[in-house]
Amino acid sequence: MKQKDVTLVVMIAVISAILSFVISHALFGGTQKRQQMAQVVPVISTTFDTPDSKYFNTNSIDPTQLIQIGGTNNGNVFNGSSQ
Repeated sequence: MKQKDVTLVVMIAVISAILSFVISHALFGGTQKRQQMAQVVPVISTTFDTPDSKYFNTNSIDPTQLIQIGGTNNGNVFNGSSQ
């Protein structure tokens, strides 16, 4: 490259940098446009209301209990005898 070409490339780079700075400042604005308001989140309390007794009562079925079918504890189920 010749000296004229290097000078031309540097001048174009400087002018484009200045133009991009001016245009971006015009589009995005200064610090005044960046301020936003945020919603305030309510505080979570540690108290818990008791559930409705219609759904949660002491007489309801407990699905976590072990279900045993039959009343015998026969350890020799497969004794090999045919019927």
